[in-house]
Amino acid sequence: MATTKELRELTPEDLRRRAQELRETVFHNRMKRRLALETDFSVHKKQKKELARVLTVMNQKLKETKEIANG
Repeated sequence: MATTKELRELTPEDLRRRAQELRETVFHNRMKRRLALETDFSVHKKQKKELARVLTVMNQKLKETKEIANG
């Protein structure tokens, strides 16, 4: 699990790749929960939080890029 500081050091492409990996993992975990194959529900919650963190940093970088381009 990466910290926000570590995520800010990544390139936008790395962030997109990480977000896609986390989306797939969250999806698979959700399916495991539905089929009662997963008993540790805290893993799913942590991965969802990390995905949200990655998406937040991506949006912040996008906003910074737009501000630089406009002004």
